Amino acid sequence: MTDIKKKLLISEDKLKAINDFFVKENNPVIDDLLAVVEKYGGVDEINKKAVEASKLDSILARLEKKKPEYVKDLNWLVEQRDKDAFISIADYRKKILGKEVEKVKFDESLAVTLEISACQYFPFFIAEAKRAIEKQDLMPGRFIRVRKMKEQEEDGDLLAMTAAMQLIDASFVETLDTKGTSLGPDGAPVNVHLGGPATITGYFGGVGQPNDFALKWIDEFLYYYTEYGVKQVLNINPGTVILGYMLHKLGVDMEFKISVFMGNDNPYACLWTLMTAKLLSRDDGSTPLIGFNLSNSVNNKTMEVTAEFRKDWGFEDIVRFEHHIVETWKSIVRQPYDRTDELVELAKTVKNISAKHEGGKQAVEETREHPSDILDYFRDKKEVIDSGDWDNMLLNFMDKHDALNITADALTKNGLSVIPARKLNK
Repeated sequence: MTDIKKKLLISEDKLKAINDFFVKENNPVIDDLLAVVEKYGGVDEINKKAVEASKLDSILARLEKKKPEYVKDLNWLVEQRDKDAFISIADYRKKILGKEVEKVKFDESLAVTLEISACQYFPFFIAEAKRAIEKQDLMPGRFIRVRKMKEQEEDGDLLAMTAAMQLIDASFVETLDTKGTSLGPDGAPVNVHLGGPATITGYFGGVGQPNDFALKWIDEFLYYYTEYGVKQVLNINPGTVILGYMLHKLGVDMEFKISVFMGNDNPYACLWTLMTAKLLSRDDGSTPLIGFNLSNSVNNKTMEVTAEFRKDWGFEDIVRFEHHIVETWKSIVRQPYDRTDELVELAKTVKNISAKHEGGKQAVEETREHPSDILDYFRDKKEVIDSGDWDNMLLNFMDKHDALNITADALTKNGLSVIPARKLNK
């Protein structure tokens, strides 16, 4: 077997050809990327602006002018945090295991991050925090957001959520508007080839970012990175994935997670993704690929095999597997869909996983007049309110919170650690 495997080795002359391409003069593929970077002042200036923009005092001062009532909400959150209103991990384990907790030795190296998606609106987050205090629940350690960037920039949600994530010590991901599902201010598709989410399947290439949209995505990212310190964004297209790798290798301290919409549904698709990450990693071994959301169709074996070469390439502690445990009831998967039992088995051996909750449990979703629907992510806030669906979508979000805590219960009962919002559930 060893001899035939050697045929797969990449010769130095082929690697040289790739390197020669990167430094080639008059190369629009690379030069156009560099032009976008220079538009924002170059690598060092970009990182400097991002650091300044992400300072909590600065964010809160801007929010006070934009939406002062949100600052009051954040002050309330800090008060609750500082007086330990949220259940601690130790007390949570006692709540779930009772006296048996003394017999369990939790392995923190296998801790599963509790992830919720999508937290569209800051008021939903505050409602969730109140729910967690009331029920003595855990709060998510990771939040995914799929709300229109320009819309949340205007109403203060972007500033509020950015501040909140620092205050509770949770990671978060934003979804840029330069994608096939977005509509512009005039109601027309941002991507002229698509008419919004309803037409994605007609192209069978994921969400799609054709032609110059990949560079527009970089441009949009650099705007929110330098203006708001938004560091992690959703990545949905092979072109923007490799651009993200290159931008990071150039020195911009950006991060991204690969979306489930990319369709990495077997170990070989994952091999391609992580191999490119390795080839374009920095000298210190780092990569901007922080989260890797495999397809909903993958089984545990695919994730276990992928975990092996993730470790071989030094990415085990960098690239988190983000695994959907429940999905929205409508518009994305066949129901019922619930991977809790599989997660419990997987988490016993595979490190750095997040348990992603994008819907409620089946018994709950079936009773809802308005069950969770992924197409709700693409609606304008005004339309949601005018239609009367605001409260319905808040209820959907609370169902996700409950599902997340059911997963946390299951992991804890099996002696597995979880990662919630670290400054809340201490």
